[in-house]
Amino acid sequence: MESKYNYFKRDISWLSFNYRVLMEALDEHLPLYERINFISIYSSNLEEFYKIRVADHKAVASGATESDEETVQSARELVEEINREVNRQLDDRVLIYEQKILPALRKNHIIFYQDRHVEPFHQQFVKDFFKEEIFPYLQPVPVSKDKIVSFLRDNRLYLAIRVYLKNDTDKADIPKENAQRIPYYFVMKQPYAKVPRFIELPSHEKNHYLMFTEDIIKANLNLIFPGYDIDSSYCIKISRDADILIDDTASSADLVAQLKKKVKKRKIGDVCRFVYDRAMPQDFLDFLVDAFHIHRDELVPGDKHLNLEDLRHLPNPNKSLHTVEKPKPMKLTILDEKESIFNYVAQKDLLLYYPYHSFEHFIHFLYEAVHNPETREIMVTQYRVAENSAVINTLIAAAQNGKKVTVFVELKARFDEENNLATAEMMQAAGIKIIYSIPGLKVHAKVALIRRRGLNGEKLPSYAYISTGNFNEKTATLYADCGLFTCRKEIVNDLYNLFRTLQGKESPKFTTLLVARFNLIPELNRLIDREISLADEGKQGRIILKMNALQDPTMIDRLYEASEHGVQIDLIVRGICCLIPGQSYSRNIRVTRIVDSFLEHARIWYFGNNGNPKVFMGSPDWMRRNLYRRIEAITPILAPDLRDSLIEMLNIQLADNQKACWVDDRLQNVFKKRTPGTPAVRAQYTFYDWLNKK
Repeated sequence: MESKYNYFKRDISWLSFNYRVLMEALDEHLPLYERINFISIYSSNLEEFYKIRVADHKAVASGATESDEETVQSARELVEEINREVNRQLDDRVLIYEQKILPALRKNHIIFYQDRHVEPFHQQFVKDFFKEEIFPYLQPVPVSKDKIVSFLRDNRLYLAIRVYLKNDTDKADIPKENAQRIPYYFVMKQPYAKVPRFIELPSHEKNHYLMFTEDIIKANLNLIFPGYDIDSSYCIKISRDADILIDDTASSADLVAQLKKKVKKRKIGDVCRFVYDRAMPQDFLDFLVDAFHIHRDELVPGDKHLNLEDLRHLPNPNKSLHTVEKPKPMKLTILDEKESIFNYVAQKDLLLYYPYHSFEHFIHFLYEAVHNPETREIMVTQYRVAENSAVINTLIAAAQNGKKVTVFVELKARFDEENNLATAEMMQAAGIKIIYSIPGLKVHAKVALIRRRGLNGEKLPSYAYISTGNFNEKTATLYADCGLFTCRKEIVNDLYNLFRTLQGKESPKFTTLLVARFNLIPELNRLIDREISLADEGKQGRIILKMNALQDPTMIDRLYEASEHGVQIDLIVRGICCLIPGQSYSRNIRVTRIVDSFLEHARIWYFGNNGNPKVFMGSPDWMRRNLYRRIEAITPILAPDLRDSLIEMLNIQLADNQKACWVDDRLQNVFKKRTPGTPAVRAQYTFYDWLNKK
């Protein structure tokens, strides 16, 4: 039966989020290099979006794969709509970069050359630098249609060059003006493994100078092609389909073998985007399209300089230029190295907020488990971990110390497959029991369990940890997440049951934790029904939901329904939001989006419950995949003081008038205005200050 409700398209909604990221580059209150970094993040996000989402839609549009969710025609129309929106955004990105960022750099005495033309006092340096540092690594490859066609690697930057033989028209019997010169084409990979993308040139007077490596190459093409007239050169790059199609119903051993094989093929996937300098003449582009067998619908016009995700590496030669002062992770005095986290948590639950709190507290928690003689077993889920991970190293130390360690490794974590395989094999070699992915399911729960027993066999408190973020010390400094430490028996027992379920040992029963695919959906429905019944009784129905993405139509319908009954709903959704506000059936729903120094990653749900609020936190977004095809863990916050602190955080985020936007019914990001006489609230910084004063 067709729904009476409407929804935003998932991918168009995501593009609205990514545009909001780009808008940060316009904020003149931010340090200049922070603004530049947001252009980099925008570009990097877009690259991954094409490799995964657009590649999937193109596969359906071409008839190569079938989908339950879209037809060949609807996939084609969606790709066209995506390309239109991306091209609109890229026009804005060019304007922001050229009219805002470059002049701002110049104002701060940083001249960033944007083509091969440089000031006379730099010409010799550019020539010498090219000869000494770049020339040895260049390998021009001829392109001859149907004869010589090289393989273009994924996401690498190439220079496409067109040349003519000198004296090609010096034939006695042909008038020069009538002669038809034969063009020759070459492609040349940029040697960024050997040479940085951005080169600092000698300062002059009070100015510093930067230049793209490709522009230095363009300025010296005559040295690479002696005997030729250089016609023109343009940057190009290819994005390839990076999705790995694996049979996830296979056994663990088969899955490992499949992944090892298919991860290697990611670099040679089908082309999903051919990006080129939009200044390239049509006949030049036509030649490349034919030579490399590019489909016309894969063409994406770009800027003169591609791969702007590299801007995060742009050198800052002006040391007096103000840099970003982000909140420094604080260490709780109650949890310094001399104090036992075990002893603290035995008395009361502990809630940490990253990156405002230091992730070292969690490492210390594991370290204490390693050296506690009463620790019987450590159990952890691994979704994404840092390279050379302190978490993994501590678990290996635990195994070497004679502790039983069990780690559930999710092999299907996209782009982390190789790292997860490598760390799993390293842990296995150290004696850690490894459980691999469950057939047909992803495990996205971020949980750890420390099981303890007295030296004489007496029962001791065990410790549970449930988080919204991964066990990754690198992202814990960049992502805003929270993690709960507790030794409440009901949560510890449920978590142990969850680990037993992951090992296929028993039918799961959960009394307190909400676990996706088991008791999560029924409980969510009960919680929403409760707020509806309160609103029907003339009392306040209230829901606040914070998450990264809201896409599942069934749950969106429940929110629409609650709104129609008068429940007041605030959504704090960073990324995809398929719910449309401002409709007759959503008039009581508001959507807030916050983009700031840290990536908002926590999932926190609040249900008013007639003045006795219920608050939950955990790993899932309200995406179809999270709710129905993954194992996710959510815990209620039972300690009143911790529940109040989470509510305070939600209230601060809803009050943000610096970095918060309303998402309107046309997917526009409408900045919340500060009303006269009210304080400025920048949620991430305000909340950090609030925590610091506690």
